[in-house]
Amino acid sequence: MTEEKKKILVIEDDPGLQKQLRWSFDAYDVLVAGDRESALAQVRRHEPDVVTMDLGLPPDPDGATEGLATLQQILTLAPDTKVIILSGNQDRANAVKAIGMGAYDFHQKPFEPEILGLVIARAFYLHELQQENRRMLQQQSDSPMEGIITRDPSMLKTCRSVEKVAPSSATVMLLGASGTGKELLAKALHQISSRRDKRFVAINCAAIPENLLESELFGYEKGAFTGAVKQTLGKIEMANGGTFFLDEVGDLPLTLQAKLLRFLQERVIERVGGRSEIPVDVRIVCATHQNLRELSVAGRFREDLFYRLSEIVVQIPPLKERIGDAALLAHHFKNKFSAKEGRAVLSFSADALATIETYPWPGNVREMENCIKRAVIMADGPQITTEDLGLLTISAEEEPINLRQIRDEAGHKAVLKALARVDGNIVKAAELLGVSRPTLYDLMSRHGIKSEA
Repeated sequence: MTEEKKKILVIEDDPGLQKQLRWSFDAYDVLVAGDRESALAQVRRHEPDVVTMDLGLPPDPDGATEGLATLQQILTLAPDTKVIILSGNQDRANAVKAIGMGAYDFHQKPFEPEILGLVIARAFYLHELQQENRRMLQQQSDSPMEGIITRDPSMLKTCRSVEKVAPSSATVMLLGASGTGKELLAKALHQISSRRDKRFVAINCAAIPENLLESELFGYEKGAFTGAVKQTLGKIEMANGGTFFLDEVGDLPLTLQAKLLRFLQERVIERVGGRSEIPVDVRIVCATHQNLRELSVAGRFREDLFYRLSEIVVQIPPLKERIGDAALLAHHFKNKFSAKEGRAVLSFSADALATIETYPWPGNVREMENCIKRAVIMADGPQITTEDLGLLTISAEEEPINLRQIRDEAGHKAVLKALARVDGNIVKAAELLGVSRPTLYDLMSRHGIKSEA
């Protein structure tokens, strides 16, 4: 079967140039329009991924007002369309203005077919990349593991562990550095469990003053202390029937550790100032970035509570150890914040992607999200550059391993990185790796990498 040709719209009022462009790009399905009305009609009917256009269109062939108005309407109709401006030397200022309005690029006339062909091919590639990102975003939003975006084997293993333990009633301890996604996994665990129709209640033990934390956890009776004007339920009681998430449990004061242990053993609570025992059916999930074993040795965390909380322990790897995930997440956040900020979807420059892939991300996914949000807001042109990211590259040392491990690990990492760079497009990943599609499928099968298709 022959692959359907990609559509490109040529907006040009000169019949000679129309013919030349049609001949130069016979690899594509070339559509032609000579004025604004016919151009917009072609966009509505065919939705071409890429458009080339001359700014000098009738009734203003010697100016740029009609061309700029046409550009604005095209981007309103189809914001993801890559519009390439073909301009003469005297039109350079207007071409730059068009870039500011959202055009993808400009190329001077007379054009060289080979060079313009490369610009057009890259425009098609970026458009396809953006569409795949959107499909991936939609798939993620429909998944019970919503918000968890990864292709890294260790992170996929973590997700599988969460899926396995979710149906049980076991208490789960999530261990990971700050910003790795502990609360997202806790919410995913709740959504997959039989308690998903009940409440998910979270509390951060490090964010609440010690003198208020007890009443936040267990509630209080009217008159229990000054200001207690009515009976108030605690977070644990509010989560009855559902899931209660204790974030940063390592910061829980020793006095409250004893009370939490009693609840875990007997499944009853007493409100502050109360005398009656209240049974509560709740699934406990906790998280910390600290080493609780070391804290227990130092006498800062009860050993018996540690064992109660860690019936199931799930370790979350830091972002720097997730192969290919940095680029994958960067694309995801770029699309998310471009839509949120009302900007045409941006692209990353090659040096920006390289920086994203080599930066160690000490703040993990949370740092990545904030960084990309800032870059989307601050970017001046259609691309996010290294300067927009505001990151410093730090070179990491490689650990010495034997030759077979080097070969296998390098191949595995190369495939993961290539798929992440092009967001799962098999054709583009194969081109990037310099192999055929069947070879890439063989490599993916050998390393247990699943296609997103």
